[in-house]
Amino acid sequence: MTAAENVCYTLINVTNDSEPPSEVSLKADLEKGEIKAKTEALKKVIIMILNGEKLPGLLMTIIRFVLPLQDHTIKKLLLVFWEIVPKTTPDGKLLQEMILVCDAYRKDLQHPNEFIRGSTLRFLCKLKESELLEPLMPAIRACLEHRHSYVRRNAVLAIYTIYRNFEHLIPDAPELIHDFLVNEKDASCKRNAFMMLIHADQDRALDYLSTCIDQVHTFGDILQLVIVELIYKVCHANPSERARFIRCIYNLLQSSSPAVKYEAAGTLVTLSSAPTAIKAAAQCYIDLIIKESDNNVKLIVLDRLIELKEHPTHERVLQDLVMDILRVLTTPDLEVRKKTLQLALDLVSSRNVEELVIVLKKEVIKTNNVSEHEDTDKYRQLLVRTLHSCSVRFPDMAASVIPVLMEFLSDTNEAAAADVLEFVREAIQRFDNLRPLIIEKMLEVFHTIKTVKIYRGALWILGEYCSTKEDIQSVMTEVRRSLGEIPIVENELKKEAGEVKPEEEVTAAPAPKLVTEMGTYVTQSALSTSRPSKKEEDRPPLRGFLMDGDFYVAASLATTLTKVALRYVALVEDKKRQNAFVAEAMLIMATILHLGKTSLPKKPITDDDVDRLSLCLKVLSECSPLMNDIFNKECRRSLSHMLAVRLEEEKLSQKKESEKRNVTVQADDPISFMQLTAKNEMTSKEDQFQLSLLAAMGNTQRKEAADPLASKLNKVTQLTGFSDPVYAEAYVHVNQYDIVLDVLVVNQTSDTLQNCTLELATLGDLKLVEKPSPLTLAPHDFANIKANVKVASTENGIIFGNIVYDVSGAASDRNCVVLSDIHIDIMDYIQPASCTDAEFRQMWAEFEWENKVTVNTNITELNEYLQHILKSTNMKCLTPEKALSGICGFMAANLYARSIFGEDALANVSIEKPIHMGPDAPVNGHIRIRAKSQGMALSLGDKINLSQKKTAS
Repeated sequence: MTAAENVCYTLINVTNDSEPPSEVSLKADLEKGEIKAKTEALKKVIIMILNGEKLPGLLMTIIRFVLPLQDHTIKKLLLVFWEIVPKTTPDGKLLQEMILVCDAYRKDLQHPNEFIRGSTLRFLCKLKESELLEPLMPAIRACLEHRHSYVRRNAVLAIYTIYRNFEHLIPDAPELIHDFLVNEKDASCKRNAFMMLIHADQDRALDYLSTCIDQVHTFGDILQLVIVELIYKVCHANPSERARFIRCIYNLLQSSSPAVKYEAAGTLVTLSSAPTAIKAAAQCYIDLIIKESDNNVKLIVLDRLIELKEHPTHERVLQDLVMDILRVLTTPDLEVRKKTLQLALDLVSSRNVEELVIVLKKEVIKTNNVSEHEDTDKYRQLLVRTLHSCSVRFPDMAASVIPVLMEFLSDTNEAAAADVLEFVREAIQRFDNLRPLIIEKMLEVFHTIKTVKIYRGALWILGEYCSTKEDIQSVMTEVRRSLGEIPIVENELKKEAGEVKPEEEVTAAPAPKLVTEMGTYVTQSALSTSRPSKKEEDRPPLRGFLMDGDFYVAASLATTLTKVALRYVALVEDKKRQNAFVAEAMLIMATILHLGKTSLPKKPITDDDVDRLSLCLKVLSECSPLMNDIFNKECRRSLSHMLAVRLEEEKLSQKKESEKRNVTVQADDPISFMQLTAKNEMTSKEDQFQLSLLAAMGNTQRKEAADPLASKLNKVTQLTGFSDPVYAEAYVHVNQYDIVLDVLVVNQTSDTLQNCTLELATLGDLKLVEKPSPLTLAPHDFANIKANVKVASTENGIIFGNIVYDVSGAASDRNCVVLSDIHIDIMDYIQPASCTDAEFRQMWAEFEWENKVTVNTNITELNEYLQHILKSTNMKCLTPEKALSGICGFMAANLYARSIFGEDALANVSIEKPIHMGPDAPVNGHIRIRAKSQGMALSLGDKINLSQKKTAS
């Protein structure tokens, strides 16, 4: 058995810097030393035995000189010593000296001090020799009646362990413990006794529970938890017992202990699918989330609620609890709020949408009053998106939501304002009846907008949807108000001239002369003359953007003015008024063009913006029907098409989701009998306690592995050659944050190999947890060695090392076999994830590490190559299916994934099919990967490089 598989009860920290003492000096200290010297010597003996030393000569010394001592520290150390010391001869017989030890422990079990009695009983749980335990049985039984609960509860554990390992020593243990349980008053003793009955004699445990089922709510929480476990196991094994115990579980939902409530709710859901049971369990979960302060607990319990929702019959019950679920939003943690809003959105229906929207509107208004914090902005964004989704699914709600949200267009946080704008754009396109309301509100808040991106969007909406004379006039008024006095250049020059001395011109070429305090002249360069410190706030918003050199907004304004001017011409028949409006629009564009060409703005106007302004001026001067059609109809048609595609995609994904959740039973489906069901088919029937234990130990099977054995063989790595004296191969088991290497070592020689040691080292963000212990291998024998490696981040790691050994009887130095490297695959840590386009762009701009991979493949189809990359990198394609469909010579797609450590990985695939090289030409192009850490970007690039080419199946 390897060190990793040995049962370990006691962990001891060993300092490696000290020299191991000799056996003679230890013997002297143990015989003649003071209590302190004996204590230190005993500690050294324990450490040496743990390191593999045998020290048989010290056994009798310790029995004679240390065992009779009454010092508590020595007694505690002796318990560790007797646990680890070899107690048998090489042929498996018990050592004679152990009889003396046994007698000493019989005395300790009758010791007046309860600590010594209790700790001795705990030690007896670890003994595996029935010959040592047999003489002690009467003393152990007597401890069940001790006055102190510490002794009694350890006596129960000792009896349980002995009964489990050596039933013949105490065959009446269940009866004994049942009688003890009936008369016991201490909660911890009752818990231990009840737990023993659950595992040793379930019928007796049920008999006891039946007698006190009405008092269960008065028990301590540790006993209540064990009762929940028993009820779960009994009902799991025998469903007909459910009716008997379900009332007890209902009572335990009212327990004062959060742990009991959580377990009881989980058990209730597995025992009954009645709406009342689901409602009670969900209500219990919600109370736990609100009352528990730890965010991790909140997230775990929220996950249980989300699991409940996945069941189609439970979803309707949870819909009635949406308002209770929204109480969780009082938690300040963003992750909890995000999950809660998503859950509420999934459960929203026509019955509860009105109440949901009222609560969310209140939350949005609350965020306005909170002091600015990064999480507040993100929370506001989440709320806006949730309201957006509600309004799209339930159009009746949009009218009440829009006025509240449009106040946030003037928000300094651009992301939240951009979400509002996107919502408004969709609402104004979809809901004709809301257009007047949205236009009115937009004109109200227009002058308060602070960020240029939102300003551009607002201009576009006003230009696209203002259809009455009054609205068009209002747009022009707002634009003039936002632009300030025109012509801009003259006005700016006057302003500057008004704040400096009249004779100093801004464009003055000669350098002005200044007089110092001493009366001497000093010359200052005209180039370094700082413009007058005019407060930026005094400028109207649009003028401010233009003076900062942002002329893209001017191009957007020109398009808006052209649209409204063309519409105004169609609405108003009076030629004079038509010309006046068009002339005003053209004057605004011309003055902006003039400003762009001067040196007043911080940056000059770009050629693209000049072209757009010039085009708009030309369109207004000619007013041709074709241009009118393009400006006023085609733009809206494009938006309408985009929104329709997006809605179609959302419906498709929802349909897929609902299809996945709906359990459809066909007429010819086989009937499942629980008694005949194979283990891997028992989905809902699996023991949850057993599953959680397996998950904690990392023994869970991956769900996607249809054949577990086949997937296991795929991960076997050969470490040495078949002709090496020692053959080794490793199975690499990845369990989230750690890797277990199960190494098979085979001695291929006819010699005995002593001290055969697996020596490992790691490269990358991997850390070896423990050094594997040495083995002795008989000729042609084999053994398994386990090694644990901790993983800290997502990057390709390498484990390398060698096997060293001595050949018995040979005088040569140690032999060494070098092992092949084990490469840890990054794909075990990467999971597909999704994010919005805005989030993708933001991360793309922020991440500093980029890896550009050149496409080198034998695949000839663009879509096939993309699917191949998605499969081999575990990433998700964010580009919609519609955008990728159709036959075209090139393709661009965005990919996204997240590691289990929370690291993001972005990729942009830009590929084309070289048509001039014929139909069988392979795809070429580039894949750009961006990540926050260098390791992630490089590892993902390596993975793509390795798997680009498709292997022939």
